[in-house]
Amino acid sequence: MSAVLENTISNTVPTNGVKPHLITVVEYDRMIEAGIYTENDRIELLNGEIIEIMPKGPKHVYFNEKLGDFFKGILGNSADVRSQNPIILDDFSEPEPDIVLAKPPRENYFENHPIPADIFLIMEISDTTLAYDREAKAKAYSRNGIGQYLLLNLNNENLEEYREPGEDGYQFKRTLRKGDSLNLTAFPEVEIKIDD
Repeated sequence: MSAVLENTISNTVPTNGVKPHLITVVEYDRMIEAGIYTENDRIELLNGEIIEIMPKGPKHVYFNEKLGDFFKGILGNSADVRSQNPIILDDFSEPEPDIVLAKPPRENYFENHPIPADIFLIMEISDTTLAYDREAKAKAYSRNGIGQYLLLNLNNENLEEYREPGEDGYQFKRTLRKGDSLNLTAFPEVEIKIDD
C-alpha cells in the first residue's frame, strides 16, 4: 500500500483505535464471483471501499458513446478504447472509468483487466459526481501514475485536463473550453479540438 493511501486511511480512523477493514481487489473479485455483487450492482472499488456509482442520465450516456466512437475514429488500432469497464490501479482499487485508452491488442485483457502500465489515458464524464471525480478519482489515478486524466464537466461545458502525476495528486491542471485544443500525452501528434 502506498504511503499516501495509508496516510489517507489513517486520518479516517476513529480516535477509539478502531481501524476499518479495507477490501482488496482479490476480495472484491471473489465477492463478485460468489454472486454477492453482480453486474447489475452499480459499484466500483476505490481505495479499499466499495463505492455506489450513480445512475447515468441520458446526457452522460450520449457523451460516453460519442467519445468512445471519437477516440476509435482518431486512434484506430493504436489504442484499445474501453468504455465503463474495470481497470486495476493497485491492490485496493478496481474502478470503472467512463473511457480508458489502453495499449492494444484487446486480447491482452482476455484474462486480466488493464493496469496502470497498460493505460494511455483515463477520462471521466461528470455532472452529479464532479467532486468525487476531481478529488478521490483524480488522486487515485495520479498516485498510480496515470499520465493524463481528462474530466468532461457537463455542468460547465468544459474539459479539465490533468497531467504530471504524483503521490499527492496531479501537478498540472488546466480547463479547456470551446475553441481550445489539446494533445494526447501518449500520442503527441494527435490534436483534439474541444469543439469536436
